[in-house]
Amino acid sequence: MEKKQIDWSNIGFGYMQTEKRYVSNFKNGAWDDGELTSDANIVLNECAGVLQYAQTVFEGMKAYTTEDGRTVVFRPDLNAQRMVDSAKRLEMPPFPAERFLDAVNQVVKANEAYVPPYGSGASLYLRPYMFGSNAVIGVKPADEYQFRVFATPVGPYFKGGAKPLTIKVSDFDRAAPHGTGHIKAGLNYAMSLHAIVTAHAEGYDENMYLDAATRTFVEETGGANFLFITKDNKVVTPKSDSILPSITRRSLLYVAEHYLNLEVEEREVPFEEVKEFAECGLCGTAAVISPVGKIVDHGKEICFPSGMEQMGPTIQKLYDTLTGIQMGYIEAPEGWVMEVK
Repeated sequence: MEKKQIDWSNIGFGYMQTEKRYVSNFKNGAWDDGELTSDANIVLNECAGVLQYAQTVFEGMKAYTTEDGRTVVFRPDLNAQRMVDSAKRLEMPPFPAERFLDAVNQVVKANEAYVPPYGSGASLYLRPYMFGSNAVIGVKPADEYQFRVFATPVGPYFKGGAKPLTIKVSDFDRAAPHGTGHIKAGLNYAMSLHAIVTAHAEGYDENMYLDAATRTFVEETGGANFLFITKDNKVVTPKSDSILPSITRRSLLYVAEHYLNLEVEEREVPFEEVKEFAECGLCGTAAVISPVGKIVDHGKEICFPSGMEQMGPTIQKLYDTLTGIQMGYIEAPEGWVMEVK
């Protein structure tokens, strides 16, 4: 397929409308057959459940052109299952996982001209989401829902390379111990907006959230999980029931253990331990791994030995290996990539 005439090397990480998106509606207890549509607009009643009570969940993933010219999506089966889990938590009817995968395949295939060419550093970002669509004035779940998937080409999250970030220990809580921190709900991200705007205004790139119950354990940022590297080259990631189970983090831990032969630990990480680590990174779909050079705790600085100029050596290896798997020049574990056909 001939690609769109886009300056792939200079597009940013933002929304660009493409030609087709997928829509399915839930009504009278069942999902309809769903279809592709050219209409990017959504018309809702003013009292729609999503507008009144934030009943919405979403996912994010990417499609790539591999070295041998195939179009693939990275681990969409895990996104499908996570959306099922998220929907159940917000009393929404789960969109079946097998239909989720079919919808993603249809959207990528219909917009294949927007999948950036191999080597451009860009990708096609996919956003499946669902929301309560009928009028709800009392506090209760909606009766009708809409599931949609749209696609937008995006450039590399970091232009000119990933410079280490400076982050602050936040005074805000991201999620309650028995709340919704473990699902991908829009309301979690709305809660983080004031904190991230505040951090940016103070000159920081991101927030480090501690656990809300004791404020002594590391949790995550507003949109990424932490990875730490010990001085003896062990990979450590925080464990908590209120952390979103990142698909990128899960993949990086597998890569660390099975490709790089590193020891991996998923456990509680006391904030007091952070100063002992050699490297720190934030992992998520957008950037894979963002290196962290410095954490500031109310004026007290924790500077990682990896420095403020480049990724630490182990985080760099993790990044290179996972992106190599995504781009097709390193062999992927079975089932990790879905080829679009």
